[in-house]
Amino acid sequence: MADGEAPNWQDALSTSLSSVNWPEDLSHIVAKLSQGTPLSMEDGKYLFQYKDLDTLGHLADTVKRSRYDNKVFFNVNVHINQTNICTLACKFCAFRRGKRAEDAYQLEIGEYIEDLRTYSNHVDEVHSVGGLHPEWGIEFYTELFKQTRKEFPHIHIKALTAVEIKHIAKLSDLSIRQTLTLLKESGLGSLPGGGAEILDDEVRQVICRGKESSSEYLEIHRTAHEIGIPTNCTMLYGTIESIEHRVLHMMKLRDLQSKTKGFQCFVPYPFLPDDSRLPEAQLATGSEILRVIAISRLMLNNIPHIKAYRMNLGDEVSELALQFGADDIDGTVQKESIMHLAGSNAPLDHDKAKLAKIVSNSGSIPIQRNTTYSSFVEFIPPIVPKRRSLRMAVGD
Repeated sequence: MADGEAPNWQDALSTSLSSVNWPEDLSHIVAKLSQGTPLSMEDGKYLFQYKDLDTLGHLADTVKRSRYDNKVFFNVNVHINQTNICTLACKFCAFRRGKRAEDAYQLEIGEYIEDLRTYSNHVDEVHSVGGLHPEWGIEFYTELFKQTRKEFPHIHIKALTAVEIKHIAKLSDLSIRQTLTLLKESGLGSLPGGGAEILDDEVRQVICRGKESSSEYLEIHRTAHEIGIPTNCTMLYGTIESIEHRVLHMMKLRDLQSKTKGFQCFVPYPFLPDDSRLPEAQLATGSEILRVIAISRLMLNNIPHIKAYRMNLGDEVSELALQFGADDIDGTVQKESIMHLAGSNAPLDHDKAKLAKIVSNSGSIPIQRNTTYSSFVEFIPPIVPKRRSLRMAVGD
């Protein structure tokens, strides 16, 4: 099963859709989904304005269950952000610091290895992104990944967003392809999807001026796919974007996926306002979060997995998202900085049993996976013995 998908899932979807009496005003959407026809810009806008959120969620859940039955995937990972020093100052970012800031930090290679060693017996992935350090070029990262792979050969290295790749290439006077090739040879296994924000350059000029352009983000991921590096993709919503921006964003990712098939997972997450600098942001409600998850599942028919990013959504909304089309939930995440500085209050101490409980509460079966969705094991939580108590003596 590629990516954990059920065989002939499209046929199963057609059968499942035909067994439900869907509202007439969704019939054109249902027909396209049944035939495997990608939804259009007008379809996406229509779904964002559709009033019956529960029915929309039911439709997305039907697609998800046809593809993955009642399985929900997770992995066991740790986030280590190598530096918060950044040459940019994106309006929405509460993480970055200037080099002279009192709380600026940079992990040297030995410190990074020592930090990872704390978690190395419990995780199979390290997720590392950070600021655009003004002095760290290709030599730093190739050495970092070589030493990490040598010390922890069982841990998959998922690291560096597209803008970090662009920055490293520029500092090192290399092409994007050369940079990615050297990083892959040194141990880089996959790229996270961070930095996509909204793939519209007018929006980007306001919220992340100076970052890579929309076309550069897509081209960096295209190049990674071409040389065999799988990637994720993301969408940050609830800033200043319109519905059209969101739908076009998804369509641009879907179009690239149709050519490369290199995206593993789409991760939509709402803007968190605390401690950042974007007062004009629109801010997404809980209902809007679930709507975006559902529409992501319906629009992105060729990107296998839709993730409920627990570190951003929180446990309760993530559990609901698993009933609105998401089939993946971010892993145990033993440590995380970026979302928590931006206002997340999701707990960081989740072990597999706690994560599995979120999944089972949503009516699904927790499946532990590896980073590349090529290994799957059903996770059965350990049975916790009941505590025995002594009978109390009662006097006359």
